[in-house]
Order: sequence, then C-alpha cells, then structure tokens
Amino acid sequence: MEPIGRIVRLQVQRSSLKVVEGDEKRYDPSPIESVPALLVQPEGVVGLPEQIVDVHNATHPQSKNREANPISVGFTGHYALMRRRFGPHVTDGIAGENILVEVDERIRLDDLGGGLAVGGDVVLGEPIVAEPCEPFTRWAMRGVPGVKEGLQFLREGMRGFYFRYAGEPAEIRVGDLIYVRSRAPAD
Repeated sequence: MEPIGRIVRLQVQRSSLKVVEGDEKRYDPSPIESVPALLVQPEGVVGLPEQIVDVHNATHPQSKNREANPISVGFTGHYALMRRRFGPHVTDGIAGENILVEVDERIRLDDLGGGLAVGGDVVLGEPIVAEPCEPFTRWAMRGVPGVKEGLQFLREGMRGFYFRYAGEPAEIRVGDLIYVRSRAPAD
C-alpha cells in the first residue's frame, strides 16, 4: 500500500443537498456538518460523537443510498482547481463528501488502484466516479452561462469518488493516514 495523504475533514449530510422548488432543483450546502470522527459501516457512515446518520446511509429515513454511493471521498487538490475555475465560494468540503483527503494533485479513478485504506485497517473498495449534478454545477458557477462546460470540468472524479465498505463497523478520525491499495493481479 502506498500513502496518498491524511484526512483533513470528515462530514455528514443531515439531509439532501438538492432542494426541489417547483420544477427546479437547487443546491443547498447547509445540511453539511463537520464531525471529528465517522463510524464506517457497510450501510454508510454515521457522524460521531453525536450519531448523525448521513443521508447516503441505507438506514437514513430519507436515504439517498443507491448501493454504489454509501461513502464518498474528495481531495483538497480538486477543490483548489474548482476554486480557480469557479471562485472562492467553493470551499473545501462544500460538495458534501464524507472524507476529505489532503492531496495536492488531481486524482483520477486509475490512481485509486484497488481502493483506499484508512490507517491500513478500514478498506474502502470498489471506487467509482461521483458524477457531477447540475444543481451543484449551477451553484458553483454562480449564474455564469455554460453549465455544460462546468459539468464537463467536474467529471472524471473532480467531484470525488464513491466507495463501498464490507468490514465490521470501524471508526476513522481527522488526521488518519489514507493509503491506495494495489490492484489484485489479473488471472
């Protein structure tokens, strides 16, 4: 395993960040809550110490869990690129990922190997790209025309990645080291 960076922020979404108003959906980051630790379980994450169930946890009453998205990870280097393109309002963690890792460069799906390990013990596997949504993109662009170009910029992992966890419930904390797991050799 190769170290990639440290966790600099953990957070949960108390409810959906997409708000429906008539025929429109808008992005509202106010349900994001920073926490010092997460309980990671196969159903998703719970913010500690208050036991705040993330909206992508399968046990949340209004769950947004689609089986492939129980845990999300983003990178500080991606936020630096988003701020350069959209402005300073795109602060670290504003897209709502659960785990934010301090990494200077851009991370792509191929860079994630066989997934991530937190502290070597908690294995986050089956990484997939978190495709950008139009409400977040419009929010980031602050009314500037060109949503299609904004969506294209946020693709390929810029908005983060989703992972699954298959182990026993485990606690992770801000400051924990993140490793990239090697891919299993092909048969």
